[in-house]
Amino acid sequence: MDGDKMDVVGDVKQAPNDISTVNVHVEVHVKSHSTARRDDIKMHVLALLNRHRMVFGDYKWVEFDEDFLVKHVESVAIVDAERQPIDLKTCCLSIHIFTLNDDGPSTLNLEEEEELSAANHWLLPAAEFNGIWESLVYEDGVKTQLLDYVSTTIFFSDKNVDSNLIAWNRVVLLHGPPGTGKTSLCKALAQKLSIRLSNRYSYGQFVEINSHSLFSKWFSESGKLVTKMFQKIQQLIDDKEALVFVLIDEVESLTAARNAAQAGTEPSDAIRVVNSVLTQLDQIKRHSNVVILTTSNVTEKIDLAFVDRADIKQYIGPPSTEAIFNIYLSCLEELMKCQIIYPRQQLLTMFELETMGFLESSVSELSLTLRNIAVKSKGLSGRALRKLPFLAHALFVKTPTVTLERFMEAMDKAVDKQLEEKAHLVNCV
Repeated sequence: MDGDKMDVVGDVKQAPNDISTVNVHVEVHVKSHSTARRDDIKMHVLALLNRHRMVFGDYKWVEFDEDFLVKHVESVAIVDAERQPIDLKTCCLSIHIFTLNDDGPSTLNLEEEEELSAANHWLLPAAEFNGIWESLVYEDGVKTQLLDYVSTTIFFSDKNVDSNLIAWNRVVLLHGPPGTGKTSLCKALAQKLSIRLSNRYSYGQFVEINSHSLFSKWFSESGKLVTKMFQKIQQLIDDKEALVFVLIDEVESLTAARNAAQAGTEPSDAIRVVNSVLTQLDQIKRHSNVVILTTSNVTEKIDLAFVDRADIKQYIGPPSTEAIFNIYLSCLEELMKCQIIYPRQQLLTMFELETMGFLESSVSELSLTLRNIAVKSKGLSGRALRKLPFLAHALFVKTPTVTLERFMEAMDKAVDKQLEEKAHLVNCV
């Protein structure tokens, strides 16, 4: 690099002696067949960034004009950046180089009970989780806060901070109504951190425990099988090259079982199972390379024993109007890329639309129409919102290609149908 360029230290390109320098994360997805050295990839990526020094917010390159990048790299992406112009020459660039694991999930079985699936297990970064992080749209700060929390747990551990003096439990609790993407967010968070911390850990491990399965199958064996399951997880944690994420989905089912046992409606074996789970969680959290992720749909049933263990108790609610707008915008961009919506037309973001003051133009009119559909969609879950473009095409388009204007009309009708069905379900309850 020339003398006026930023210094490169490890995988971080630093602006010299400027405490106010903006941190920018760059994710480099390397092709699975590539045999290129990490340092060579980093050098060519830095050269690419130097040629494109000004960007606006998140930006992704998937086509390259250099043979080395064409041969070895799938994409280079500036991620999790503020929506503002970024001068890459004055930034501190953290470059994260990774390949995706194409293997699907494996099953963690218990030795004596091979028919009992203890959990599903993925190696990270996983191809199956690719893109989930970007597809999840929440209020500003939610995803960043979760990233910062886990990064701080690793930092404190590396600095040997005495956990008896400053306490943290490595436990995250995401709670809120069904369909808001809590489980997907846990998977996406694990994927993102396995990439973000790729200089610290060689790879990630993701273990998903299903609480319903645990209690429906393991009552008769009490806490013994629970202990054996966590012994399997402990084997993963013993590999200090790996960052291990343990997900307990719908953790309120643990609470329900324990409350029922205390009320005398379930056998005492149930409470032993729950206590065993809590004990095992307390034991594995002592390791610096593990993060425990939990979700709950029923907030009032969360046991205080779990609440006390959670460092972050993050509510994940239904999407806001702006989030709905952004979800729909990403769906329409995908359909235009696939030429289902044709010809391609430009749409403004909500930020651009509000900045322009809703000026009259064909672009702003289309964007305003999308905004009105988003307003009408308030109250639908994130899961329903992602299905809506498919339903719009299936029910109201039925042609191989469609104009953007006509597709928006179909989306408007599909929203009406979803709201009508939701009202009928409420009345039936």
